[in-house]
Amino acid sequence: MSRYATVKTQFKDCNVLVEALLETGNWTTEQIEVHTNPQHLFGYHGDQRAETAHIIIRRKHIGSASNDLGFVKTEDGSYEAIISEYDSGKYGATWRGQLTGNYAFHKVRREQESRGRSVTRTRCSNGHQRVEVIGYR
Repeated sequence: MSRYATVKTQFKDCNVLVEALLETGNWTTEQIEVHTNPQHLFGYHGDQRAETAHIIIRRKHIGSASNDLGFVKTEDGSYEAIISEYDSGKYGATWRGQLTGNYAFHKVRREQESRGRSVTRTRCSNGHQRVEVIGYR
């Protein structure tokens, strides 16, 4: 049985986090569960684990030997990632870095579009992204 580890994040907006997960993990909206009350995660044997999460990608959408992947909202309003040791190979620091970059883009895009501005993104060869806001005064 693979143990879960929690990773502190700066993610505070559930909708933006879901957008970033859709992009980073190539999941569909139907594959990402969002719960008001945290739900249990399940291990690769289908066993219910003690860990609970508000945002969950079930193991069937990750891989046959995988565990559920989750994000639990903490008291300070941020989400902690809950990732098993087994799945940290695929969803480790590099993946979390991509998720963080996509989260930042979608957060800026939402904020700027609400102000009537348009936002474009260009991915650079070094893995970074260039974000341009048009309509700023």
